[in-house]
Amino acid sequence: MVNVHRRRSWEIAESFATPEYAFLNRRALLAAMGIGAMAAAVAPGRARGAEADPTADLYPARKNDAYGVDNGITPENINANYNNFYEYGTDKYIATAAQSLVVRPWPIEIGGLVEKPLTIEFDELVRRFPLETRLYRHRCVEAWSMTIPWSGFPLASLVEFARPLSDAKFIRFETFLDPSMAPGQNSFLYPWPYVEGVTMAEAANELAFLVTGAYDKPLLKQFGAPIRLALPWKYGFKSIKSIRRIDFVAERPVGLWEAIQPSEYGFWANVNPDVPHPRWSQARERVLHTGETIPTRIFNGYGAQVAHLYEGLDPSSLFM
Repeated sequence: MVNVHRRRSWEIAESFATPEYAFLNRRALLAAMGIGAMAAAVAPGRARGAEADPTADLYPARKNDAYGVDNGITPENINANYNNFYEYGTDKYIATAAQSLVVRPWPIEIGGLVEKPLTIEFDELVRRFPLETRLYRHRCVEAWSMTIPWSGFPLASLVEFARPLSDAKFIRFETFLDPSMAPGQNSFLYPWPYVEGVTMAEAANELAFLVTGAYDKPLLKQFGAPIRLALPWKYGFKSIKSIRRIDFVAERPVGLWEAIQPSEYGFWANVNPDVPHPRWSQARERVLHTGETIPTRIFNGYGAQVAHLYEGLDPSSLFM
């Protein structure tokens, strides 16, 4: 008997499993190749800082093979040294600066339209749910992509824990606000703190994932420690980092980037190669550690899991 493996729509060929893209400058290219001082500045093993993480015993989490690829992921040393985290700077090399993020204590407020608002420490919250590891594609609106082994738990589990009221139609996420700890928050150009939102239907989807770890250990600070969101069918700016508040609300939240420029960064932000950003094409993406340019896929390759969420909605607003 011959076993034939058929790759599922969201699985990625080995050549597509990638680190970040070296965006037309030599400095980024050296980082993407893993050579030079930039790539060596924050090694994965020490990027978290000196403090011990009290949740380290939870990792590695069980791998969920329903969300994986045959082989290949973005190397951690590339991923850990090329990040968007505007609280710590507007370039990609914020790993060192992000070590000033203080992640203990980390109270998370859950409120809005829920049966009983509460505040819970992250270290308690993370132990309430079984953790698992999923390999997800990540597509940035800037037209680069990577593949990451996230560990965490479904957003739907948090929704069930929060017990929202029937009037709740959206979830609003908010990160920390502390300009003394995050110098980027001193900039008047951005309406801090970072805010993002999803519909209740999106939150219930199997792919929506609250991330607490990566590469078989707790999240590095530059990844958005101690807890962030992963929505792999959307552009990366929707996957808010370092979450401090979760509110269930009736009105659609306005995210930070949407508030700044709604014509370029909308609420839905679903990946679509046929809908360009006003300043660049989204038809192709650069795979980070290979530098390969590949065609972008609708919903980042996850259409079979999420396309039904948007049936009947105005398609002109769904992808930017």
